[in-house]
Amino acid sequence: MFQHPNGRHHVVRGHRLWVEQEGAGHPVVLLAGLGPAGSHVVFHPHFDPLAGDHRVIYVDLHGRGRSDRPADLREITFAGDVADVVALLAEVGPAHLYGFSYGGLIAQAVALERPGLVTTLTLANSLHSPEMWQLNHVNINRELGAQFPETWERIQALRRSGLRSTDAPLRAEFAAAAPLVRFYNPGNAALLATEPGARNDELYPLFCGDDVDFVIGGQVPLIPDFRPRLKELAVPLMVLAGRYDRALYPALQREFQTYAPRARFHVLERSGSFGHVEEPGTVLELLRDFWHAS
Repeated sequence: MFQHPNGRHHVVRGHRLWVEQEGAGHPVVLLAGLGPAGSHVVFHPHFDPLAGDHRVIYVDLHGRGRSDRPADLREITFAGDVADVVALLAEVGPAHLYGFSYGGLIAQAVALERPGLVTTLTLANSLHSPEMWQLNHVNINRELGAQFPETWERIQALRRSGLRSTDAPLRAEFAAAAPLVRFYNPGNAALLATEPGARNDELYPLFCGDDVDFVIGGQVPLIPDFRPRLKELAVPLMVLAGRYDRALYPALQREFQTYAPRARFHVLERSGSFGHVEEPGTVLELLRDFWHAS
């Protein structure tokens, strides 16, 4: 269980974003993932201790969580998400950015376009390009086929019947296997907070394509490939990877160092895709050390 900090709506670019804040000190803005469909709830309660010496800011992007929802979800774009975060940062002041999964893509764009608004950049279980998004699904499917052949056979049979990966029967098969491919300890999946409305399941196939577990589509191919520009980053960068992340696996995460050689790189040895859930103490220790050194 968790308790929401105090929150309110902030009007940003003509719509309202839900923002919660706790603590005092230098701002830390947390940008969520779960694809592009998740809300800030994924961070609760694991970042609570940071409020002892930082101003921790949780954000629901447009159309997610408690923020305003457009009548047409196709209005939600990556560029729009970036512009919203830039506008919010202009209001709250320069901040440490922590981008988890999809949130890391937004954080990279903000740090490159508006470095004056960013003190440091942390990318956690994140990605640098649409190509990496595709490779993450390729590896998940490889793991499913190798470790859960009975599940994979059912998935293949459903696809032969004409279903896409975001259709309910296929979603159920992928969801059942998710704890085993996304966590170091599958039992830790129970520690991932949720609540009604925490994930916009209608947005996911529109933004990612309706067969995203096999071929990315929708808005995803339009996201920039940040690799050529990472050397331009003017702010300190840290990358966190999970040793047992079978999606955005460590070999993919290490590519950030190829393109941004000054980046700090840490592998969380008892984590999968959700380091802040499985090793919250280690994540917070690494963050404080990174911020102090920067």
